[in-house]
Amino acid sequence: MTEMVRKITLSRAVRTMQDLFPLEYNFYPRSWILPEEFPLFVDEVRMLKDSDPSWKPTFIVKPDGGCQGDGIYLVKDPSDIRLSGSIPARPAVVQEYICKPLLVDKLKFDIRLYVLLKSLEPLEIYIAKDGLSRFCTEPYQEPTLKNLHQVFMHLTNYSLNIHSGNFIHSDDANTGSKRTFSSILCRLSSRGADVKKLWSDIISLVIKTIIALTPELKVYYQSDIPAGKPGPTCFQILGFDILLMKNLKPMLLEVNANPSMRIEHEQELSPGVFENVPSAVDEEVKVAVIRDTLRLVDPHKKKRRDVQCQAPERGPEEPLPASPAALPSLCLKQVFPKYAKQFSYLRLLDRVAALFIRFLGVKGTTKLGPTGFRTFIRNCKLSNSNFSMASVDILYIDITRRWNSMGIDHKESGMCLQAFVEAFFCLAQKKYKSLPLHEQVASLIDFCEYHLAALDEKRLVCGRGVVERRSAVVPCHADGPHLTPAAHSPLLNRMATAGKFADDRNHRYERC
Repeated sequence: MTEMVRKITLSRAVRTMQDLFPLEYNFYPRSWILPEEFPLFVDEVRMLKDSDPSWKPTFIVKPDGGCQGDGIYLVKDPSDIRLSGSIPARPAVVQEYICKPLLVDKLKFDIRLYVLLKSLEPLEIYIAKDGLSRFCTEPYQEPTLKNLHQVFMHLTNYSLNIHSGNFIHSDDANTGSKRTFSSILCRLSSRGADVKKLWSDIISLVIKTIIALTPELKVYYQSDIPAGKPGPTCFQILGFDILLMKNLKPMLLEVNANPSMRIEHEQELSPGVFENVPSAVDEEVKVAVIRDTLRLVDPHKKKRRDVQCQAPERGPEEPLPASPAALPSLCLKQVFPKYAKQFSYLRLLDRVAALFIRFLGVKGTTKLGPTGFRTFIRNCKLSNSNFSMASVDILYIDITRRWNSMGIDHKESGMCLQAFVEAFFCLAQKKYKSLPLHEQVASLIDFCEYHLAALDEKRLVCGRGVVERRSAVVPCHADGPHLTPAAHSPLLNRMATAGKFADDRNHRYERC
């Protein structure tokens, strides 16, 4: 999970979904991956400026492995990106900066929401009913060349703003530089905002983001988790960082695999002397998340319930067993599979990942070898006179080599899932030229699943026939093997004839 939500990996996953469903995934800013897409970034920005001279963009550069605001900076032009020689100094994502955020008390803020991924197969997602709102500490102004460097104005990271002289620690959820998200919702509601729609949009954003991440997670999952192990074997609490635009549209900034669960903060008593002080706002939100996560994933809960159901009836004199202290109602709200029907059409890449996993071959691997790819093509009936197996090999080599050159997991050789998805898109576009991309992909998935189901059925019938033939010829009995007359009468007839000839021969010998 830590690898999946790194800035580059998350951007790749969401951009693939944007290719398939651009309108459904418009909650993520336009992004480019550095260094490999730097020339593309320069060209696209130039084209956009030429087509719309009024467009005055600002870009935010985020190092791939950075956290807590480390290494983030703003630029107005691609030429301003810090270079080492001819390429950026470290892998990073550059995004179009959101210049018109919603302000509260003239300050920019973001939302940290806690999401529990309770199970991957079946997919089960919970969202905390409350979160944190983290504020900048200087009044917001739209980016200019003069204020680009003012991090306390533009970056909402708590780890940065806590060092500002304007940071306000408060035990009141409605004031200070860190507040509850529910306090912001109350304020918006009092101004007439449609808070229910906002929550609905946030839930949709969370579900769609996790749908973008699950295909590759499943590849890692099958390589790490022993086959046949029952039920969910792991869970994860994720921190979603979301920014609200002026029109209350939520935008995804990033996802954290290990969000801070600290419920205190450092307070400077004197120069260089600090003390840990409880944070009421953090405690209100985070304790509920941890408590309810443990309640939901408790592996002994079902066992205890079964034991209670099997407990013997008490006599009239026996006292009731002591009940545990009543816990508050769950702060975690299930959103999937509760709303699964609304989002099932987006799960195309889960089905592509299932095809990929089927042909991996060796348990524990996450890369597809050339033989596995050829078997996939052959079993799914994808080669023809216009697409020979030689063309299949060329496609495999070209795409695999390019993805491996990007530094994608060199621990094992072969085609990673992202490369397989690209190859699958190429095959879909060749086969169904007149359809939109998501229909092309869906059609090819249906085509592959149909042929694989037919192949499985054929193997099942053949396997059943072999078993039946073996059991008919040599059924196992306690007193030894017996032949089944109905099933193999020709064989018995030949044996009877041979026996008759032997009797005749013995009779002749006796007469002599």
